[in-house]
Amino acid sequence: MDLHHLRLLRELGDRGSVAAVAEALHITPSAVSQQLKVLQRSARVPLTERRGRRLVLTGAGQALAAAAVEIWTALDRADRVVDAYLEDPAVPVSLAAFHSAALAWFPALIAAELNVRCSDEDVAHADFPALVADYDLVIAHRLPSSPPWPVDRVTVVPLVHEPLYVALPAGHPLAGRARLTAADVGGEPWISVHDGFPLHGVLTAIAALAGRPLTIVHRINEFTVAAGMVAAGAGLALLPGYTSVPDPRLVLRPLADLRAGRDIDVLTRPETLHRAPVRAVVGKLRTLSSAPADPDRTTMKETAEEEPCEPRPSSSVPTAPLPATKRSGGPPGKPSAAT
Repeated sequence: MDLHHLRLLRELGDRGSVAAVAEALHITPSAVSQQLKVLQRSARVPLTERRGRRLVLTGAGQALAAAAVEIWTALDRADRVVDAYLEDPAVPVSLAAFHSAALAWFPALIAAELNVRCSDEDVAHADFPALVADYDLVIAHRLPSSPPWPVDRVTVVPLVHEPLYVALPAGHPLAGRARLTAADVGGEPWISVHDGFPLHGVLTAIAALAGRPLTIVHRINEFTVAAGMVAAGAGLALLPGYTSVPDPRLVLRPLADLRAGRDIDVLTRPETLHRAPVRAVVGKLRTLSSAPADPDRTTMKETAEEEPCEPRPSSSVPTAPLPATKRSGGPPGKPSAAT
C-alpha cells in the first residue's frame, strides 16, 4: 500500500468529503477519487461507500485509516531518531588516513576534542575508494596525473595540493644547490615507495627526464623511515613538503624541471556527510590543511613563493557542500630541512 494513498484515506475520514480532502491537499477531487480507487484494488474488502452524494469510509476503511495514523506516528518517530543520530556528537566518526597525513593531523583532531576513531591505512591509489565502506572518512592522496577518484561511488572533498621534494643528507654534494634537475639526481641511488603507491609515478617521471632508469635500492612507504634512511646515506627519496616530520639531518630541494606534488582529499559516502560530527571533522581537516606552519618548524616559504602549486580544476571533482577552500593552500615552507 502506498503511504500517500493511506494519507488520502485518513484525510477522508477526518474531513468527511472528497472535496474537502482535495482542497486541503491542493489537488482535484477527481485525483482524490482516482487514487482512492488504486488503494481499493490492494484491499480485499471495500474501504469506502456512497451515502447519498458523499463518499465515506466503511468499517474496514476506518480500521485502515486508524492504522495509517499509527504508521505516520511511527514514521515521524523514525525521522526524529534519525535526526538525533545525525546530530549526536556522542557517535564517533571513524577516520582512516595514509601515514604522513595521520601523523600530521590525527593528534590535532584529538586535541580539538573531536570524537574520532583513527586508523592508519597504507594502501595503493586504486584501493582508497573501497575504504569508505569501512570508515566514515578516508584521507587519500593521488598524483594529479593519476586516474581520478570514482565520483559515482564516493564524494570527494579536496584538502590541499602538497609539493614533493627531493630529500638529501645535509652533507650531500648536491645539498648546497637551491634547486635540482632530474639529470642531477638520475644517477643517485633511490629509496622508492612500492609499486602502485601514489609517489611511484613521480620517480618514473624523474627517470624519463633523466634519460635513464633510476637505481632503486630500497622500497619504503613510510616517510619517517625513508627520511631516516636518507639521513644514513642509503639514497635519495621524495618527501612531502607539508606533512613530513622535521629532521635537521636532511635538506629538501625542489626539482626545477618537474613540478612534483600530490593532491590530498577526503573520500566519503555521500550520505555520511549528513552527520553533523562528520562535517565538523571535515571542517577541522580543512583548517589544518590550510593553516600556517608551526613556528617551531623550519619552513619552506621561499619555495612556496617561487614555485606555487597549481590547484586542481574545480570542474574535475564534485565536492561536498562545505565552505570553499583553495586546492593550492597549505603550510608554507623553505627547502632546508625535512618538513
